[in-house]
Amino acid sequence: MNTVVPVILCGGSGTRLWPRSRATKPKPFLPLVGDSTLFEATVARCGDPVRFAAPVVVTGTAHLAHVEAQLHGVAGAQVIVEPSARNTAAAIALAALRLPEEAIMLVCPSDHHIGDPQAFAAAAAAAARLAEKDWLVSFGIEAKAPETGFGYLHRGEAIGEGGFKVARFVEKPDLARAEQFLADGGYAWNGGIFAFKVATFLAELGAHRPAILAAAREAVAKGGEDGQRFHPDSVAFARIDSESVDYAVMENTARAAMVPADMAWSDIGNWQALHVALDRDGMGNATRGPVELVDCRNVLVDSDGRNVAVIGLEDVIVVVDGDDVLVTTAAGAQKVGKLHRAANQ
Repeated sequence: MNTVVPVILCGGSGTRLWPRSRATKPKPFLPLVGDSTLFEATVARCGDPVRFAAPVVVTGTAHLAHVEAQLHGVAGAQVIVEPSARNTAAAIALAALRLPEEAIMLVCPSDHHIGDPQAFAAAAAAAARLAEKDWLVSFGIEAKAPETGFGYLHRGEAIGEGGFKVARFVEKPDLARAEQFLADGGYAWNGGIFAFKVATFLAELGAHRPAILAAAREAVAKGGEDGQRFHPDSVAFARIDSESVDYAVMENTARAAMVPADMAWSDIGNWQALHVALDRDGMGNATRGPVELVDCRNVLVDSDGRNVAVIGLEDVIVVVDGDDVLVTTAAGAQKVGKLHRAANQ
């Protein structure tokens, strides 16, 4: 099999996990689950030299210092510095144009938690085998609940190597449809993890979004190296329309496939999602820092060092970061990103 190259997409606005996460240091660079940051854990999952080549990280100038500090000197790593944010289709195109056409790209968001790295490695191997045969492969995360915040993949016919065709991509459903998907059993969450052969991805991008490919080619051709960094040309890159790889390629290609993945995955998309991913006591509580709970159930308290006491509450989240304090119900956690203060810090 050709070399599998991890392509790690690294960015974020830092609003959904305010006040711990900020625009200057969003969630990929925070130790939210365990002692490693989500970015460090992503790099480590793809660190076996028998399975993976050195990673390619695509990030912006604002996060470059965090990326380089948390790469910890991984030999051969390349960092592509986007001159502006243009969503995942453009970011993946930059990486593809810097790699050999026969290479297999394993595209990984940098801000997800995967509790079962062995299951991830098995799914990555299955996806790479399909990508070798010119399938564009999504990881189909086993749906554990009727989530309305995720897109879904509808599993089609089996195509061997542990994979299936994608019958259709489904946008974020309402609760009733999400419950139907869960009961059906033929739907999986679209976790935004992909495997592509470089040549196949570029051909499909050129077929469906030729303007994105042309501008990305020009940006790479006119770009320059600076040690492990690569800087695409900013003028050419700025002409690219901002579009996700899902809309630009995956929903249009006839080569869309999926591999099932049950790997204790979470996108850590809000404080309640983090609460679910953490170890909890017998009452469903999770704490970090100097915290005392009395008669609480399903409570998350995350303190940066200030003493916090919570009494008699249920389904509540409390976060203390410096002078900023967040108190929300578990249900309200999805609205944290709408806070005006969160969006501007």
